[in-house]
Amino acid sequence: MPTPQETARLEQIKRTWQQKRQITDRLGKIKTKIGVYSGKGGVGKTTVAVNLAVTLANMGSSVGLLDVDIDCPNVAKVMGITDKPEYVDEQIIPTEKYGVKVVSMAFFQENPDEAIIWRGPMIHNAISQFLQQTDWGELDYLVVDLPPGTSDSPLTVMQNLPMDGFVVVSTPQDLANLDAKRCINMIRKLNLNVLGVVENYTGDIFGQGGGKKLAEEIDAPFLGELALRSAYRDSSRPTALLDESVEDEFVFVADEVKKSLKEFGSEAA
Repeated sequence: MPTPQETARLEQIKRTWQQKRQITDRLGKIKTKIGVYSGKGGVGKTTVAVNLAVTLANMGSSVGLLDVDIDCPNVAKVMGITDKPEYVDEQIIPTEKYGVKVVSMAFFQENPDEAIIWRGPMIHNAISQFLQQTDWGELDYLVVDLPPGTSDSPLTVMQNLPMDGFVVVSTPQDLANLDAKRCINMIRKLNLNVLGVVENYTGDIFGQGGGKKLAEEIDAPFLGELALRSAYRDSSRPTALLDESVEDEFVFVADEVKKSLKEFGSEAA
C-alpha cells in the first residue's frame, strides 16, 4: 500500500497533467505563441508587446494579447481598455480592441493602484487559471507579455504555456543587456527558442548598438531598433497606430519575427 505522502504526490502529478492537458486544449486553435520577455522592468517590454500585437493585426493576422505580468499588468492601460472581459460558463471571453483580443491581470484588480503581493503558489494558480479558462478561439498569433526577470512568474508561464519562441527586449546600456543575457540563458536552459533581440530606446540619449551586440554574442537574430521618440507621450492609442515612423519600425520587427519563426519551423501567418 502506498504511504499518504506517496498518494498525495501521485494526486499532485495527476492534477498537474490534467492542468497541462486543459491548457493545451484551450490553445489548440492558436497557430503561433510568442513571448515578449525582458531581464528587468522598465525596458519597454509591454510597449513592444502591445505595438507588436496591433501591428500583426494591421498586417491581416488574427491576434490575441495575454498580459501575465502579475506584479505590474499594464497592457490594458496601454491599449486604453476599460471594459472587463465577460465570464460565461466558466470561460473568460477576451475583450477586443484594435483587432486584438486582450486578457490581463489588471481586469481582475479591484484597485489598479494596489500592489499585488503574492507568493509563488498564488502566482502559479493565477497564471494557470488564465491559461485554462480563456476562450481565445482561432488565432494566428498569441502575444504574451511576460513578467520580467528569472523567478517564479516567468518560469510558470514557460513551463505551462507551449511557446513557439521569445522576443527579448533590451536597451543600449550594458546593464540592461547583462540582465537580458540572463533571461536568454533561462529560456535556453528550458530548451525553448529565442526568436531574437529588440533594442528599445535607441538614440542620442541612451546610445545605440547594445542590442545588436547582444544578439551577436548569443548567436540570435537581431530583430530591429525602436527609437526613443516623443510620439510615445501620446497615450491615447498604441503608438504604432499614431506615428508612421513607429509603425515602420514595428512592421520591420514583425517581419523579422516571422522570419525567425520559420527558421525554427513554427507556423507563422
